[in-house]
Amino acid sequence: MSQTLRLCSSSHRISNMPDILKHCSNKIPHLVYIVSLNYNSMLYVLNNLAAPCLYSQDEMDSTPMVSSLLNKLANYTNITQGAVEHEEAESEDGIQRVTGPQMGTFIGVFLPCMQNILGVILFLRLTWIVGTAGIVEALAIVFMCCSCTMLTAISMSAIATNGVVPAGGSYYMISRALGPEFGGAVGLCFYLGTTFAGSMYILGTMEIFLTYIMPNAAVFKAETGEPTGMQNNMRIYGTCCLVIMTLVVFVGVKYVNKLALVFLSCVMLSIMAIYAGVIQSAIKPPNSPVCLLGNRTLQNSRFDKCLKTELINNVTTPTQLWKLFCEGGIENATCDEYFTHNNLTEIQAVPGLLSGVISDNMWGHYGQYRAIVEKEGQSSERASDNTNDISYYVLNDITTFFTLLVGIYFPSVTGIMAGSNRSGDLRDPQRSIPTGTIMAIATTSIIYLSCVVLFGACIEGVVLRDKYGESVKGTLAVATLAWPSSWVIVIGSFFSCCGAGLQSLTGAPRILQAIARDGIMPFLQVFGHSKSNGEPTWALPLTAAICEIGILIGSLDHVAPILSMFFLMCYLFVNLACAVQTLLRTPNWRPRFKFYHWSLSFLGMSLSLSLMFVSSWYYALVAILFSGCIYKYIEYRGAEKEWGDGIRGLSLNAAQYALIKLEEAPPHTKNWRPQLLVLLKLDSDLGVKHPCLLSFTSQLKAGKGLTIVCSVLEGTYMAREADAKLSEKNIKAAMAKEKTKGFCHVVVSSNQRDGFSHLIQSAGLGGMKHNAVLMAWPANWKQAESSLSWKNFIETVRETTAAHQALLVAKNIDTFPTNQDRLAEGTIDVWWIVHDGGLLMLLPFLLRQHKVWRRCKMRIFTVAQMDDNSIQMKKDLQMFLYHLRLDAKVEVVEMHAGDISAFTYEKTLVMEQRSQMLKQMQLSKTERGREAQLIHDRNTKSHATLNDKATPTSDRVHMTWTKEKLNGERNRHREAHMTVRDIFNMKPDQTNVRRMHTAVKLNEVVVNKSQGAQLVLLNMPGPPKNKGGDENCILSSAECRQLHVCLKTGCDT
Repeated sequence: MSQTLRLCSSSHRISNMPDILKHCSNKIPHLVYIVSLNYNSMLYVLNNLAAPCLYSQDEMDSTPMVSSLLNKLANYTNITQGAVEHEEAESEDGIQRVTGPQMGTFIGVFLPCMQNILGVILFLRLTWIVGTAGIVEALAIVFMCCSCTMLTAISMSAIATNGVVPAGGSYYMISRALGPEFGGAVGLCFYLGTTFAGSMYILGTMEIFLTYIMPNAAVFKAETGEPTGMQNNMRIYGTCCLVIMTLVVFVGVKYVNKLALVFLSCVMLSIMAIYAGVIQSAIKPPNSPVCLLGNRTLQNSRFDKCLKTELINNVTTPTQLWKLFCEGGIENATCDEYFTHNNLTEIQAVPGLLSGVISDNMWGHYGQYRAIVEKEGQSSERASDNTNDISYYVLNDITTFFTLLVGIYFPSVTGIMAGSNRSGDLRDPQRSIPTGTIMAIATTSIIYLSCVVLFGACIEGVVLRDKYGESVKGTLAVATLAWPSSWVIVIGSFFSCCGAGLQSLTGAPRILQAIARDGIMPFLQVFGHSKSNGEPTWALPLTAAICEIGILIGSLDHVAPILSMFFLMCYLFVNLACAVQTLLRTPNWRPRFKFYHWSLSFLGMSLSLSLMFVSSWYYALVAILFSGCIYKYIEYRGAEKEWGDGIRGLSLNAAQYALIKLEEAPPHTKNWRPQLLVLLKLDSDLGVKHPCLLSFTSQLKAGKGLTIVCSVLEGTYMAREADAKLSEKNIKAAMAKEKTKGFCHVVVSSNQRDGFSHLIQSAGLGGMKHNAVLMAWPANWKQAESSLSWKNFIETVRETTAAHQALLVAKNIDTFPTNQDRLAEGTIDVWWIVHDGGLLMLLPFLLRQHKVWRRCKMRIFTVAQMDDNSIQMKKDLQMFLYHLRLDAKVEVVEMHAGDISAFTYEKTLVMEQRSQMLKQMQLSKTERGREAQLIHDRNTKSHATLNDKATPTSDRVHMTWTKEKLNGERNRHREAHMTVRDIFNMKPDQTNVRRMHTAVKLNEVVVNKSQGAQLVLLNMPGPPKNKGGDENCILSSAECRQLHVCLKTGCDT
């Protein structure tokens, strides 16, 4: 209790006064009292101290004083209080300051939920739904919808009690549980649902006003069964009502607050009048006659007596009803055939609870558009003339069916979020939200279910199906049952709809403001602005404009399914959030509300989705598409929010599962793709030295597969921790600029060679490891002071080869095309010199998938001696490419024997040698094609399954025939095989002069043939075993100047 100074005065000494004050002072700290004055002052002291002294604190909390309860009811409001966002209203010490009054469960949650759930559908459409669907199907509709909201409330209670609930309600709960993408999509759905709910309430208000209060105020006269005139009236008056409500909300929410208790009282009085009318109908049913012609229901607003003729002064006189169907006098009248052949019957609109009418209303009576409302079981004689005027009967204004009624009814159970939306104003949200919401849903479900049964048991079926009360002189159908007067329901429902519309126009802009302030959708940022008191400014006009769209639809029956979709989407994701969090079992998921289970959440999610498609499948698709577009937009713009959401936890679990599955078996060759480890170098400012290397990576990968971008800083991690973080930040920025999707890692090592070695060995995780290394050609390698650069390069080549990984080296990388360039024409040249071409063939295919290289053609060059059969070699190579499903132009370059080293000659003749072997073994065309594919598959195996013995021999070629056949073929062609074996036995260990001469000659040919190519791909010779020849190795690989060259070495794919 706050520090208080109370001056207690008394002029008389009272013996037990010190004891009383002593006892009170123990309960009220810092109490200062002075006893001196008179008796009246003493009574003041006793009256003010009796309550806190005689009753304990627990008793005061559980059973508040009557004056306190009345004071809270007087200050009741159904909108979120507190102008300043509660998440921002925190003091420097982190303690949250709440500016609004602290409310309990009853005032803060139960009553707002009750007021939002009980509304326009109960008064205007529930009787029509009962009469059309029947009691059984109406109970099914109510049960399905109430079950959906109850399951959603259970999931919402679990989320709301898992930690501190911020102000903002359902949007904050969903976004913090499912992440910014889902949060933004569902938040906008909730906003649109609340906005269209405002349209529905305004249309309901205008329907009550124009149909039941002042029907003469209609601008357009509506014909029976023709909704156009009525819709135009709704549009005009609805727009005027929207403007007035928007101005009220804009001027000040305090005026809406002052009327909140009035609106709540109207709802409660109307419901009490319904139940009182049911009791009254069992004792003495009201007199509300309904006139039937045959079995057809007549509009009794056009006549006063349900008679064809009447006797006045012993003279038979036609009535007003006669004049509607007949022309002329009684003797020579020309009457409607159906009117002539059928009698008039007068029945009571409300037969009463004990009348037995419940049996007639048990099953549905669906009808077509403009069908006459007829009473089953009533005798009737059909007319032969079908051209009768039906404007005097009660007609269906729409075609009715079960799913339509579900969509119209569902908005009546929305409003369960009213308590969670006020979470910042509650004394104990974690206790009040579950208790108040579930109690409100249970109470309203009982009201709806009982109303379905009572309406069917008390009101005549034709009156129930009469949507606008035309058979009871334009009286609201449910109002015919009310006691003491039908005007209690009419006036109560009118003010109830007005209040609900004002609350929607007040709450929807705040939801949009909360979404805008989160910053996850940049185009909504302007709607985050507010006035000095925190009320939204620009969000209110947008809400009014969207609300006007619903009003222009002009029909409550057409607007209700729209907002049903948005609310169902919201409820679906609330259940999804709870189910995901429960199944993930994250340590932070510890709700105080224990009566939840993932199966209940899954059932609620399934029920929400089912109700969406049951209500309106096309609206459901539109709502799902809308949410999907918002999700992808937030994902595309890159929401930088990190809320520890469940979707991220689900992604981590899925990634862990996938990595474990990848570890179980090596990948198949059909699933092989280059997984790149990109080795970057940084400049003195820790920026990326070759950004075009990242562009080339994105062009090669196109976002598919694994990409790990790494760099090495020299030094110790303790000394260069800040530099490492800055470098990683710069690399990520460069990757984002070049649209390179992958991971980034910076290592601090004593020297670059060890750092790159560690990365080659340990980069990746589990089965997600790289199989190829991409790096740039060492710069300034010719300079003496840069010898360390090319020596590190050679060591990287050695370690990559030892790790059985491919190495891609980009030469002249800074002149490579960027992602913004589009190569209109040109070629990608592949020089197939060394090895037999797995990855070398795959690289141009992958590059041509990107829009930069899409228009480039592929050319393949291979080298042969002058005395070789170049024509046959070209044909064999074309057939090989055909079976590999690659489109390329093949060209065989002939060189003198002296210009081709033994090493190059050995590898160049591999295809010729295998082709000759296939022919000598007399294989069929199909077998040769299968053998070519087998050769490719053998050379596209992962590095994990490569044989350590990389030196090929002719007797180890894998064939598709049996071992016995192979041995027989070897015996028949021993001489030919000896020749091939002699070729393979040629060793490349010639003198360095021979190799340099070969490199110069070959490079001259490459420059001559590929001078106009956009990119040249060729094999780089492997490093020598003797480190003394490193300089010669790099010299032999560096002769292609002024070309875009990608050199490849190491293990092929």
